[in-house]
Order: sequence, then structure tokens, then C-alpha cells
Amino acid sequence: MTQITTPDAPRALGPYSQGRCIGNLLFTAGQIGLDPATLTLPREPEAQIRQVFANLRAIVTAAGGDTGSILKLTVYLTDLDHWPLVNSVMESEFTAPYPARTAVGVAALPLGALVEVEAVAQISTF
Repeated sequence: MTQITTPDAPRALGPYSQGRCIGNLLFTAGQIGLDPATLTLPREPEAQIRQVFANLRAIVTAAGGDTGSILKLTVYLTDLDHWPLVNSVMESEFTAPYPARTAVGVAALPLGALVEVEAVAQISTF
């Protein structure tokens, strides 16, 4: 297994890796909308969602892939009313065929985040 680390995504705030590759599969840690430089969380839902996908993109890129490499997303939302924003941001971040995805409503997320997303990607370099 290979550990994936990049300064372009928030550093791990606990005992976990930003991502791990086994074979040609990358599994990312769940990403919230933290800015990697300041470790601050925007207040606005859309800004958080955009930063989440920027963080995921950074980890996938560090592993040698791109957003087209992402096979599956799991989205955790504290308010399912933000689901249309997730769809809107995904349309700007991805092209068809879109990743498979699951959305789950949750009571709370780390640091008061509104959304967290984890990904599974196929990376050809591993």
C-alpha cells in the first residue's frame, strides 16, 4: 500500500492518511471544506462544497489521477437541502460519465462542516 500526502489538501487532523493506494485503487479520507493553507472553514455552503472537491482533486492528482479517475463518491450532508448545491458543483467539477455516488444525511460533521465527501478512484500509476 502507498500513502498519498499533498500540501494542496488539508493535512490530516488525526491518525489517518489523506489517501491510500492499493493496486490501482485510491481511497481518500473524507474531505471537508477546510482551506489547506489556513485550515479555516468557509461559512457559506457552496464555498464549503467547492473546497471539498478542490481538496479531493488535490489528493487524486497527488496519486497520479484526475477527476475522471474518480469512480465513487460518498457524500455526507448535515442538511439535505444542500443536495442541489452538491449537484451544481459536481456539474462544474466533473464530466460524464459521472462517478457513482451515495448521499447520507448526518447529524454533525467534524469542525461544524456542512458537507464531507470521500472518494474511490482508479489510478493507473499504482
